[in-house]
Order: sequence, then structure tokens, then C-alpha cells
Amino acid sequence: MARVMASGVFDLIHIGHLHYLEEAKKYGDVLIVILARTVTISSRKRDPIMSEKERLEMMNHITIVDLALLGHETDHLSSVDKVKPDIIAIGADQHYDLGRLRQDLAKRGLGTIKVVRLKSEVEGLSTTSLINRILARFQPKENEPQVSEKSDHHFI
Repeated sequence: MARVMASGVFDLIHIGHLHYLEEAKKYGDVLIVILARTVTISSRKRDPIMSEKERLEMMNHITIVDLALLGHETDHLSSVDKVKPDIIAIGADQHYDLGRLRQDLAKRGLGTIKVVRLKSEVEGLSTTSLINRILARFQPKENEPQVSEKSDHHFI
């Protein structure tokens, strides 16, 4: 049974995430997802919208995922050490130097792990772009009255 490891933030789940997970699962029998810790995300990007606990629970409810775990706060390769995958699936939008990753794995005695870069079927979609679309949708347009929460519920 081949074990595939995928990783990411998975803050607001969208179709790009699902495509990534589907592609990763094609490489093996068991898909293990490592979620980035809040402290790691905050130091590299923006603060996540959802807490670690919420993101972990969401990921563990996605049926294609066999197991989701929180990553290590400082030593990212310790998750690889713990999971011992056969394959690491890197998303098209993840900024990894695959050569360096392979070297780092070899230094830790994990050089037999295959590292693959997946292709994206959903170009330009990211959590940040999704947040920006939501913000744009709720920005008042010039000369347009703002919609209140009360009036939002009169669709029936």
C-alpha cells in the first residue's frame, strides 16, 4: 500500500484544494494530509481565517483524505519522518524547490521518498483570491445603498 503525503494550509476549502487532493490520491492507496500550523502560516503569509482545530476537523471530514494531522511548528520535515510516506505530492502553487527538498530528505535518511509536482486544473484559484472575491462582493459600490443583514434574508 503506497502512502501519499500532501500538505498545505487549507484555510477556506475550495475546488482547487479538492483537485489537489484528488490528484495526490491517484499516486497511492492512502492519502495523509499535513496541515500547516497557524504560527507557520502567520510568519509566511497572512493570519488564517480558521483555527488549526477547525481546519483539521474539516480536512478529516473530506472522504478522499484517509488521515489529516497538524504539522510541526518549526521542523517541517519531522512530519515526513513521522508519516513515512512513499510519495510526497507538491501542489502546483506550492513554492518548493524540489531539488532542495530531495536533498533535505536524503540528509535525514528519507531519500527513497518520491517527490512529485502536481499540475493544477484550476489556475488562478487560491484562498487569497477567494477572500478578495468575497471582499469585492461586499464592498459598497458608489451611489449604491449598503445591504443590511436583515434585508439579506428576504429571498423567499
